[in-house]
Amino acid sequence: MKRFATLALVVCFTAAPIFAEGEAGGGNLEIWKWANFLVLAGGIGYLIGKKGGPFFAERSTRIRKDMVEAGEVRQAAEARAAEVERRLANLEAEIAALRAESVKEEEAETGRAGRHTAAEIVKTQEHAEQEIAAAGKAARMELKRYCAELAMELAEKKIRARMTPETQDALVRGFVRDLK
Repeated sequence: MKRFATLALVVCFTAAPIFAEGEAGGGNLEIWKWANFLVLAGGIGYLIGKKGGPFFAERSTRIRKDMVEAGEVRQAAEARAAEVERRLANLEAEIAALRAESVKEEEAETGRAGRHTAAEIVKTQEHAEQEIAAAGKAARMELKRYCAELAMELAEKKIRARMTPETQDALVRGFVRDLK
């Protein structure tokens, strides 16, 4: 109801200058212009007072909240920047530590390779010794066989040289006698 009354009053004041123009006197027109201006200014002031206060309060709250968030973001960024600077300051030490570790690993790998090579050399020597022993054994066996063949040939030659027809007959008779 109160809104309707306010609206009616505003319409009356804004419409009055139009009706006043139709009258013959022009002096009242200036008063109506000022009255219209006051009504318009009052209406704008009322709207600003009613809607502007909460709007500006909410806007101020939002701005403060944004400022707090920006401060937190700035602090986080500063913390990250400090961390990066700290890591950059320690970078030389980390690089030196990595180089030292690399040298240690290289020395350890060289030692492992040396031990592996020594073990391979020992295995190769053992294998070579086994092959030499096997070749020596095979050579001795071959030499024994060859000596046996030579001995057999020599014995055969000696037997053939001593073998006469009378000796052969005596051997055959002895063989036949042993068979009976």
